[in-house]
Amino acid sequence: MTQLTIGQLAERAGVATSAIRFYESRGLIHAVRTTGNQRRFEQATLRRIAFIRTAQRVGLSLDEVAAALSTLPENRTPTKADWSRLSRAWRPRLDEQIERLERLRDKLDGCIGCGCLSLRTCALNNPDDEVAPRGPGAVFLEPG
Repeated sequence: MTQLTIGQLAERAGVATSAIRFYESRGLIHAVRTTGNQRRFEQATLRRIAFIRTAQRVGLSLDEVAAALSTLPENRTPTKADWSRLSRAWRPRLDEQIERLERLRDKLDGCIGCGCLSLRTCALNNPDDEVAPRGPGAVFLEPG
């Protein structure tokens, strides 16, 4: 069974060693320790890191990634079937994110979506600050 040092793992995975340590501290990956207390990682950890990075690239938080990985048997590398199951579960969340980004793109030039009344068109989109009960922030850009 091939084991990698933290430097080898970082180089192969394309991440900094600090990211490896961080992922380990969050319980996303696991290392064994040598008698000299050095970290050693199974080669399959590369796939777990690829899984983590791909999930992050599509906008998932590390908490969401950790929740997904927690559905797998202890430290098992995600399989194609796991990825398929997990990605189906993430689809509604990603669809909502896409909708939010499209709304931002479509309104970006005319309204910042917050109900602040600072732009000329805010008086048309949000007269008398009617949107205030919907909460703070860019409420026009939120789904719903």
